[in-house]
Amino acid sequence: MEKMKWNYIQSGKCSPSFNMALDEALLDWHSKGEIGPVLRFYEWDPATLSIGYFQSVAKEIDMEAVERYGLGFVRRPTGGRGVLHEHELTYSVIVSEDYPDMPETVTEAYRVISGGLLEGFRNLGLEASFSVPSEQVSEQLKRPKSGVCFDTSSWYELVVEGKKVAGSAQTRQKGVILQHGAILLSLDEDKLVSLFKFASEEIREQVRKGLPEKAVAIDRLTARDISVADCLEAFSKGFEKALNLELVPYVLSPEQLKVVKEIENRKYANDEWTYRK
Repeated sequence: MEKMKWNYIQSGKCSPSFNMALDEALLDWHSKGEIGPVLRFYEWDPATLSIGYFQSVAKEIDMEAVERYGLGFVRRPTGGRGVLHEHELTYSVIVSEDYPDMPETVTEAYRVISGGLLEGFRNLGLEASFSVPSEQVSEQLKRPKSGVCFDTSSWYELVVEGKKVAGSAQTRQKGVILQHGAILLSLDEDKLVSLFKFASEEIREQVRKGLPEKAVAIDRLTARDISVADCLEAFSKGFEKALNLELVPYVLSPEQLKVVKEIENRKYANDEWTYRK
């Protein structure tokens, strides 16, 4: 079968509000047919706590801790729970819902898109697999005891040795799927847990102690020193293989960058959006 061509963007380190604005702009342009499907990789400057679309800042986030660590803070357009973007590489996929062989259901679309992550981890020499939660865990997902993304693995997220190594979130708008997620290079569990509010200190301690059993970063899975550059190569090739596509470098025009900045200022850098819940 002939390979589909996708746009490939390496954004490097960007501000949290710009990162989310660019993902939204790419979704919008793809919905209008102005650009084809996109695979994008990016990092965060400063290190940032991102929260899901439906999360409550007042109920779930310790903003004093966020400020104490000098972190950025942004609300994503996607669901899911809080993610500390510090020692990681973030990916985003923008593709039409009617893309050839793309499943209609959210969980099955996760499986197809996340196949690129699966192959990427294997390219790094790590035996990753998809998580398939038990019935008990599936029930827990409906009533999470914390706002921490890596506290539980959802359907078809990536695990190594039974522990979550990549967390993803998805939204569908204007006939387009936006899926983005974090590939962990390293994880500071104490710092992560300190950013959230809990019903009690006992529950906080349970989550803190439990995280190493539920989530693991690449640096704890191999003696090799794996860099962002290593991950860019491994995961870009992983997506090419899993989705049978060819990545073509794409550079934003000055006009496109202006649109991104407009979205950023209107939405993701605006407190009305960030603290809406």
